[in-house]
Amino acid sequence: MAKVVGIGGVFFKANDTENLNRWYQEVLGIEIGEYGATFAPDKIPKNAYTAFSLFKSTTDYFDVPGKSQQQGFLINFLVDDLYGVLANVQQNGGTLIGEPEEFDYGKFGWFADPEGNKIELWQAM
Repeated sequence: MAKVVGIGGVFFKANDTENLNRWYQEVLGIEIGEYGATFAPDKIPKNAYTAFSLFKSTTDYFDVPGKSQQQGFLINFLVDDLYGVLANVQQNGGTLIGEPEEFDYGKFGWFADPEGNKIELWQAM
């Protein structure tokens, strides 16, 4: 059977693509070109992987506290320094959500970008 072998991209709408692209470049260090960003396999940490998971429609895991309209997706970015990235986010207009959590497979943190999209960060262990 033909099958999916990975994530080919993540795409979502923004009110101001130029400013939000610049924010992601400056705050998260994502190199964004004319057609977006690419993440080379050799740059991904050894113990990291790409996950695909469906959540029940009633989950509040994607919700941004205080935001009336909730999003139907959640992007998880791999990071090399969770607490460093969260500090960058907070210093540059992002809003931290909840407290970071640590598990035997990694550390996780959450924030809302300047347009209110909730993003999850994962530092693989």
